Amino acid sequence: MIKSIYHSFFNKFRDANFEVCYWDGDTIAYGQGEPVAKIVFKKPLAVNFETDNIVLAFGEAYMDGVVDFEGSMEEIINIVEKNKENITDGITGKIVSLIGSIIGNSKARQKQNIQHHYDLGNDFFSLWLDETMSYSCAYFGRPGDTLHQAQLRKIDHTLKKLQLKPGERLLDIGCGWGWLIIKAARDYGVRALGITLSEEQYSAVRERVKDLGLSHLVDVRLANYLDLAGEDYSFEKIVSVGMFEHVGKENLAKYMEAVDKMLLPGGLSLLHSIMGTDEYPINPWIDKYIFPGGYIPSLRETIWLLSGHNFHLLHAESLRLHYAMTLDRWYENFQKHISVVKEKFGERFVRMWGLYLSSCASSFRVSGLNVYQLLFSKGLNNKLPLTLEHIYQ
Repeated sequence: MIKSIYHSFFNKFRDANFEVCYWDGDTIAYGQGEPVAKIVFKKPLAVNFETDNIVLAFGEAYMDGVVDFEGSMEEIINIVEKNKENITDGITGKIVSLIGSIIGNSKARQKQNIQHHYDLGNDFFSLWLDETMSYSCAYFGRPGDTLHQAQLRKIDHTLKKLQLKPGERLLDIGCGWGWLIIKAARDYGVRALGITLSEEQYSAVRERVKDLGLSHLVDVRLANYLDLAGEDYSFEKIVSVGMFEHVGKENLAKYMEAVDKMLLPGGLSLLHSIMGTDEYPINPWIDKYIFPGGYIPSLRETIWLLSGHNFHLLHAESLRLHYAMTLDRWYENFQKHISVVKEKFGERFVRMWGLYLSSCASSFRVSGLNVYQLLFSKGLNNKLPLTLEHIYQ
């Protein structure tokens, strides 16, 4: 009876060729062509296919070793993406895709959520990030670039767009491990402030700044952007890289309000964020295990927010394939240190993070997920260069 439910579910898939190996050893091919992937059930899932928690159930089953995937993760994600309309609403076609959760996200909850992910330890992230400790989409000049080269290029690319001048004040909302504000101060002579909610990042940035002798130009605070906006701060330039996805759907407008309060008239702001084509529903697995409280905004809802604050869009750039390549590099580095991660966190954690990194890389290649850099000014600024040559030279 249970097996017939699974069989009925997989029979709904169209334009998809795959195999399912069931817990009794029976292997059934679905589709008309050569199978490109296989789903292996060691035993039935704890819930049936009609519940709204099937996304969570599949993710947890993989973490527990109850379900395995064979073949290209990209093919698996592609099959799911092609069959969104053929899958019941409870599953929503997003078994392993990176979609954020739409939940309440107070300031206290935001800090708790950030620490859940980013305070796993600097030693953990240093295993698979590059030397700058950049945990966001890199920018590849060519496919053969190393991760370190691409992350340095991303930071340079971002800072060029901001058109920094000596003495200007720069705010980095969600500064991570701080290399962007360090490079901005060192190369452009700006006074930079970075804020983060991660204790681990905060300590690491302070130590980096002190070691480099940049304390007179660079400061870091353990603070929420909402609190900072209520204080007497003003900046010529504001940047945020990979933080907007964490604020929650109900806080998107509040983020823009905070930027509006702190950005001086004519000032520039750059928003670097994962975005989708639509406003997606909740993915409980991502919400519970990877990015609690996160939400992937759509491009259109983000653009819509700009006009409410007299923000004028100057430049938009898609980095979709750059992020797929970044995730590839992270996953490769993660795989090289599995024994260390397993010793520290256990097998279940290793499977969870492996699924997260590999499925995200595939999602950026075959789904509507994207990464955009949006550059905008507060009010009209007629003193900006007429072309974008300064960015791409």
